[in-house]
Amino acid sequence: MLSNKINTIIDELSLSLIEREDSLKLLLLAALSGEHILLLGPPGTAKSELAKRIRLAFGDAPYFERLLTRFSVPEELFGPLSIKALENDQYTRLTKNYLPEASIAFIDEIFKANSAILNTLLTLLNEREFDNGDRRIKTPLITVVAASNELPEGEELEALYDRFLFRSHINPVSEAGFELLLGINDSDKPQLSEQLTPNDLAEVSNMYSSIKLDKDVSFMLKSLRNYLQQRDVYISDRRWRKAVKMLKVSALTNNRDSVSIWDCWLLQHCLWNTPEQQALVFNWYTQHIGTNEAIDIERINKLVKVWEQTLESEKSRTVPLYNERGEKLYCTPQGETTTESGQEYLVNRDGSALYLAPSDINNQTDRTNNNNGYTRQELEQNFFDDYYQQRHIDGKWVTIENYIAAPENRFKKRFQYDLCQEAAKYSKEHINDRCNELNTLLVDINAYKDQLNNMLSSMANVLDKHLWVNSEFSKTAQQVLLENLKTINTVTDNIRKIRDEFKSLPVAK
Repeated sequence: MLSNKINTIIDELSLSLIEREDSLKLLLLAALSGEHILLLGPPGTAKSELAKRIRLAFGDAPYFERLLTRFSVPEELFGPLSIKALENDQYTRLTKNYLPEASIAFIDEIFKANSAILNTLLTLLNEREFDNGDRRIKTPLITVVAASNELPEGEELEALYDRFLFRSHINPVSEAGFELLLGINDSDKPQLSEQLTPNDLAEVSNMYSSIKLDKDVSFMLKSLRNYLQQRDVYISDRRWRKAVKMLKVSALTNNRDSVSIWDCWLLQHCLWNTPEQQALVFNWYTQHIGTNEAIDIERINKLVKVWEQTLESEKSRTVPLYNERGEKLYCTPQGETTTESGQEYLVNRDGSALYLAPSDINNQTDRTNNNNGYTRQELEQNFFDDYYQQRHIDGKWVTIENYIAAPENRFKKRFQYDLCQEAAKYSKEHINDRCNELNTLLVDINAYKDQLNNMLSSMANVLDKHLWVNSEFSKTAQQVLLENLKTINTVTDNIRKIRDEFKSLPVAK
């Protein structure tokens, strides 16, 4: 079985490699997927050693290795020009032992490639074809392992960078692994009891397209794409398609007929442009384990809040009361009911009656003194003759005594009565509809809880046997699933409480 062979190869190739097993797995998966991988990290971190070990997995497959500089010429990668061909006016290269005839290649400092190399290299990486003179030939290339100490700079290198689906950032070994590093014996070289054959590669190439993409995985990919777009992380359509192919190869080599959420752990090694973005992808993926299109915890929490607001609105909703003639009823401060919406009352200030200003003062429309009114003394000082205490109003002389005696000149305010209301009552059909909607939601949530429990029960077995996922991830995954289960149980209780409160709403007769 292919999976057993791959597992054996990984175990044997990992001999004396410290903290490099994940990268080794990515190299092997890249080869099986027909993709290329970029190893990004400082010198002396076993990048070339990883490439040489992957070569062992393919037996006698031709291997090519080259370090590029800014002064590298095409001949270093693609072979020298044939002198004999030039004598016959033909521009062809002698490609034996060079990249066009290699199955596995390691190109160090790949981003030092200049424009004389780039176009030919792009065609070879993408189409597996090489233009030699007037002929375009197929190459046996399985995978290119590239290495660089730095990210590419300049637009001319973006297309080359995009050709490497897998990107692995390699750091020096940790403090925990340093003692093991010092104890490595140079004579410890892997001896493989199994190797991958052309038939194995053909089997993967022919069968991966039959692997299904679960709807939950499709939902995750769409959600992740939206998430990255919102953060201006550009991932080309080509990379998304290649990533899906890789996920199918992962499922196939793990003896499954469909891609699972666990395969998506690998996306952190494909969907970033800077090393910092890898953590962005991984953290997002970790937080979304166990979510699906029907039940997304973030969306469900928002939905519960909407239901809570709807319930509160319907509980607090009131309707006005009417008398037998259909007139609205109002409540007086004394608790009596009336059809009058309010009453006017005379306003005093510190025991003194208040009045309106004369209506002809500067044609003013506000006679209330900004709703403060005027005392008699203020009227005398501002509007009436100091000696005669009178004023010409509406064509006649009016004394202040006559002015303040007229009821229409008193400052009044209106006291608004509260509308008589009662709690709104709802039809049985309305209440039943609300409860049925919540019951349907509970059914979906219970199905989701079953899914979470199934994932928890099967997770250890799946991840422990998964060829490509780091076995340490199962601890993180378990914590996330348990937290999701705790959250969804709380959500379930809240929805049941909301449903029961809807049942308690007043019922219309």
